[in-house]
Amino acid sequence: MENITIQLPDGSKKELPHGSTGLDLAASIGPGLAKDAVAVSIKGEQFDLSDALPDKSEVSIITIKSPEGLEIMRHTLTAQVLASAVKNLYPDAKLAIGPTIEDGFYYDFLFSKPLSSDDLPNIEKEMNKIISDKSIISKTLHSKDEAISVFDDMDEGFKAEIIAESEQQDNFQIYTQEKSNFKDLCRGPHLPSLAMIGEFKLTKISGAYWRGDSTKPMLTRVYGTAWNSKKELDTYLNKLELAEEIDHRKLGKEMNLFHFQEEAPGMVFWHPNGWAIYTQLQNYIRERQKQGGYKEVNTPEVVDRKLWEKSGHWDKYRENMFITEIDEEHANEKRTNALKPMNCPCHVQIYNQGLKSYRDLPYRLAEFGSCHRYEASGTMHGLMRVRGFTQDDGHIFCTEDQIQSETAAFIDLLSKIYTDLGFESFKIKLSTRPEKRVGSDESWDKAENALKDAIENLNLEYEIDEGDGAFYGPKLDFVLTDAIGRSWQCGTLQADFNLPGRLDSTFINDDGSKHTPVLLHRAILGSFERFIGILIENYGGKLPLWLSPTQTVIAAITDEANDYAEELNKILLSHKLRTEVDIRNEQISYKVREHSLNKVPYIVAVGKKEVADKTVSVRKLGSDKNTVMSADDFIKEIISVSKNPLET
Repeated sequence: MENITIQLPDGSKKELPHGSTGLDLAASIGPGLAKDAVAVSIKGEQFDLSDALPDKSEVSIITIKSPEGLEIMRHTLTAQVLASAVKNLYPDAKLAIGPTIEDGFYYDFLFSKPLSSDDLPNIEKEMNKIISDKSIISKTLHSKDEAISVFDDMDEGFKAEIIAESEQQDNFQIYTQEKSNFKDLCRGPHLPSLAMIGEFKLTKISGAYWRGDSTKPMLTRVYGTAWNSKKELDTYLNKLELAEEIDHRKLGKEMNLFHFQEEAPGMVFWHPNGWAIYTQLQNYIRERQKQGGYKEVNTPEVVDRKLWEKSGHWDKYRENMFITEIDEEHANEKRTNALKPMNCPCHVQIYNQGLKSYRDLPYRLAEFGSCHRYEASGTMHGLMRVRGFTQDDGHIFCTEDQIQSETAAFIDLLSKIYTDLGFESFKIKLSTRPEKRVGSDESWDKAENALKDAIENLNLEYEIDEGDGAFYGPKLDFVLTDAIGRSWQCGTLQADFNLPGRLDSTFINDDGSKHTPVLLHRAILGSFERFIGILIENYGGKLPLWLSPTQTVIAAITDEANDYAEELNKILLSHKLRTEVDIRNEQISYKVREHSLNKVPYIVAVGKKEVADKTVSVRKLGSDKNTVMSADDFIKEIISVSKNPLET
């Protein structure tokens, strides 16, 4: 039989016998590569090493130490090791799904009895036992009926359901451990052998509805992480410990910033300290946007379904909307409204008031818009994911020719704000058309190319995120990295060639003809709630002075210093500083410790000597040393350093 020709990433070619696999290709290059190989990539699609290679294909070999190899190892660990360990320990447990996630993996199970975190060490022990067997993993392909039959015989109803509801008819992949005969359905690829599994740790459990549907069974989700070396694992676990220490929910309670309660799930109760952060951040953003040429507006929170139908949200986004039906008392008609999940259709209504000329463009609107979106109870997470939130929302109505300049101006504004808030760099992702979308392919082509050209003309690096665009247009996402290396997608710029046309937006061009503007949706923070959560964790609660809820506390050491403390406090308040006086009958050491835990940047102690000398004893957060200075000098210093970045 004729040989096949394989082209390698460096342009070189290999001649191999017909039917050769990825492993054969790796072995033909060298024994070291064959030892480290875990899969192959052909035109961006991954295949198992055991799969036959097609003729005249471009093939790259994925090794265990590559990022792709690490993900495959994690995938194998959850689908073959975690799943089989649970079945060994809990034979009546039912298997659902087990994907990889950032830095790890999870598997969903249905248990007859509740599982707790105390059970994780036993599962880990069983997993290590399975790994020690170093079993070969093989793959077989099955028709739809065959695959359903396999899992029906195993009494694995979730797996059979996945197969039955798939549009696929053939080539369902079932992976089997050679030594235990454990089987699981999986898209693959998998490691060729469990001997290649690295270091792992199960981290937590949580609940999750089957297929995210609250009407379906509640499953137990077991999370874990895996790395190629113990050093990498330890580094990651240390990061997790640090993340727990700086968790905004923990710090929010300690600093008395906010709380949640059952009567309003996913809605924030801001306390005075938390609201002080919120308003300072809002005032800063407001001024930045004003400098950027935005006009601030405010739009209704409750809007008739007719507008959402016309915008496309009713069809594409209704499951995430809070919907109300109102009986109009005098009209005898039923009216259906929705709490707005976003501000864009309302901003279009403002644009549509009055005739617009090309001279009016770009037309920039901004709103601190209060929005509501339904999030499943299991997905909510402190400030990071809520049902009620405020966007630093903005919309730019412009011509196609203005997209590049407006993109450049937006990125400049975003860069200034992120720098002021302590984030020196960010990554950019270009998210392209999703499967569920509105608009023609032609409009999507124009929008995607416009954003791509804009960032390339700015000489900015970016990566493509296929299929993750909004339903109405592609977008640029701006990803921050915090103090412990975690990524947070915050800002966004979305090019929309669809909504203005759907909502009848026009402008008169220089030749007198009517045209439809392009709509650029943009946000820098994303939402105030989530971004404040990110700020709290990034700084470990030790926020910059201009954002700190309480900037200084004047603490009296003795009763004789109470009047002096009150006098200093009044002076600071007159300069619009957020200051408090502490004249409680407590030891100064207790006061300092308490205010330090509350992350107060400046703690000022005053006693008899300070009263006599007109001085203060200042301790800055994070220091164990006191600095004695005149009261006047301290007042001048804190006024100077408390200014926000726009005032300095």
